[in-house]
Amino acid sequence: MTTHDSTPGTFPDLSKLLTRTGLLANVGNYGTIFDPPLPFEPSADILAFMQQHARVLVVGAGGLGCELLKDLALSGFGHLDVIDMDTIDVSNLNRQFLFRKADVGRPKATVAADFIMKRVSGVSVEAHHCPIQDKDAEWYRQFQVIVMGLDSIEARRWLNAMICSLVVFEVDMSTGERKPDLTTVIPLVDGGTEGFSGHVRVMYPCVSGCFECTLNLFPPQQAVPLCTIAETPRNAAHCVLYAHLIEAPKEFGEEKMDKDDTSYQQWVYEKADARARQFSISGVTLMQTQGVIKNIIPAIASTNAIVAAACANEVFKVLTNSSAYLNNNLMYIGGQGVYAPTFKYERNPECIVCGAGVVMEVAAAATLTALMELMNADTRLRLRAPSIRCQSGAVGDETLYMRGVLESHYRANLDRPIAELFRNGAVLIVTDPSVPSPCIKVAVQFA
Repeated sequence: MTTHDSTPGTFPDLSKLLTRTGLLANVGNYGTIFDPPLPFEPSADILAFMQQHARVLVVGAGGLGCELLKDLALSGFGHLDVIDMDTIDVSNLNRQFLFRKADVGRPKATVAADFIMKRVSGVSVEAHHCPIQDKDAEWYRQFQVIVMGLDSIEARRWLNAMICSLVVFEVDMSTGERKPDLTTVIPLVDGGTEGFSGHVRVMYPCVSGCFECTLNLFPPQQAVPLCTIAETPRNAAHCVLYAHLIEAPKEFGEEKMDKDDTSYQQWVYEKADARARQFSISGVTLMQTQGVIKNIIPAIASTNAIVAAACANEVFKVLTNSSAYLNNNLMYIGGQGVYAPTFKYERNPECIVCGAGVVMEVAAAATLTALMELMNADTRLRLRAPSIRCQSGAVGDETLYMRGVLESHYRANLDRPIAELFRNGAVLIVTDPSVPSPCIKVAVQFA
């Protein structure tokens, strides 16, 4: 049991950091993003602020999230929130150490919060068992720092866009330049792991490069052609997918199979193993079968611990302003030794979330359907179901396509050439469920 209160002598190591200064205390710390810079001012009140007033949101209560909650609670933070929509599976127990066998089937966020409050006296952890999309802008606005332990690019995109949308801009009357009001910027700390590798990234929305600025560094997942799975499998995963996607519907009909059912996993494994022997393919195991059908990303507890510790360290440095923050990306490459290079991601002026938008070249004869397909394929956008209206350059109705109850009114536009809908150089405002930004700007130049 760890005591977590404001009694003098609690967290003596933190007190030494926060009540004394040093030669490097104001070199590259959080206050340097302000103009003029805000210096670190040693004080016992900083620890009291961390314990009594600061609120930190942990997004995800899986392998990283469990480590993050533990690290933050033991680093002096008294008010934590955790949000996760998942429930505990037996496969989580080997690395998500806040859970026990009796917890299987219960919400991860609830169990993790209860465990931390039980083990670290005085800490308040509020659990939210729901998708991140269920919370509105005002809810996210209450946090001083948000730290992400997600395993989904789409979830990261959504949250990044949400936090960027909270930034308020001011106009410099002498230059006309729009500048973010830094008091409305909520720092984001992002962690991720896969096997022996991981990353830590610190982002100041609309100040430094955001997640969307570097989306093109994450190649879209490539689906395996069904013909390859059915006719010419080349590896063990193809054999598992054959059993799961082709053989299972024949065997079980329209019955929806539970991928967590151990008997179903065993059935798929046996079918996949037989398929692999037929094509002289090795490597089919029950564990590998479970990973393929459940789309499990390889996770190693030690990697989670290292990356989560680095994330918690960045949260501490940002909230206390006590030393240089990470500027702005660290890669942990544990498979090649203890190797962790750092480098800086720059802002993308064409970012659809924090920048001016993107420019696309499209043939004037292309249909609106073709334009939307290009938007879906464009690595800068990766939109799923866009709605489009013209901000400028419309030939007729400004609304080109709208999803939802009014969708039938705009279906006729899908087969029309875009030159009939808007002029060359038109600026389109696009909304999409994958990005909660209200103003994705796309300027279209006719090729």
